[in-house]
Amino acid sequence: MKKQGIVIPHEHGGWSMVSVPFLIGMFAGHPQWMHLPLFLAWLFLYLMSYPLLQAMKRNSNREHLLRWAVIYGLLAGICLIPTLLSFPSLLTFGPFLLVLLLITLWHVTHKSERSLINNLCAIGIFSIGGAAAYLLSGGGWDNTMFMVVLFNFLYFTGTVFYVKSMFRERKNKSWILYSQIYHILILLVPFAVGYPWMALAYLFSTIRAFVYGGKLIPPIKIGIIEIIGSVLFLLVSIIIL
Repeated sequence: MKKQGIVIPHEHGGWSMVSVPFLIGMFAGHPQWMHLPLFLAWLFLYLMSYPLLQAMKRNSNREHLLRWAVIYGLLAGICLIPTLLSFPSLLTFGPFLLVLLLITLWHVTHKSERSLINNLCAIGIFSIGGAAAYLLSGGGWDNTMFMVVLFNFLYFTGTVFYVKSMFRERKNKSWILYSQIYHILILLVPFAVGYPWMALAYLFSTIRAFVYGGKLIPPIKIGIIEIIGSVLFLLVSIIIL
């Protein structure tokens, strides 16, 4: 019998989305040690979602997947206890996360998890993680929190357009055009909301959308480009926000 090992997600985009918005929100305020258990809880919730959603999509290996979902869920709960006891205001994010999660679950049960709406809901969930980190940093429900959510949402939505134009929609010229138009538009948003220098955070992703969009590139190279883009976005956002 084949030995079953640990279940972890393999998509590099997910790892970026679980960490980058959180770090931006944390540094937008005043980082403190309580960010550690909150991030671990956030990470374990992300890890829990992967085997849980996989179990909902298929019958094979379901028991093993659900076992790991429970393990990750328990670890997330343990890490959340000290954070919520110290900052019960974090519970206010619960309804927003629940609504987005329910939409995601609906798409999974209807086998449409690759739809754009589902991707946007997932990005919204991760962006809210940045807002929670900012609230823990001493921030409030203010303009900065809105910007943390907005700029993260815009960036990772761009990655959805780009990645689709590199894989499933690589031969679809209309989709490649949509991706390029989107990346031009997000360069204008920072000027419209009063953070013109944030346009620099989107410059790399806009260039790669035009240089590589629709071209046949090894997945490993695409992944490396996305990691570089995420790091640059993170650094510029920390400096400006």
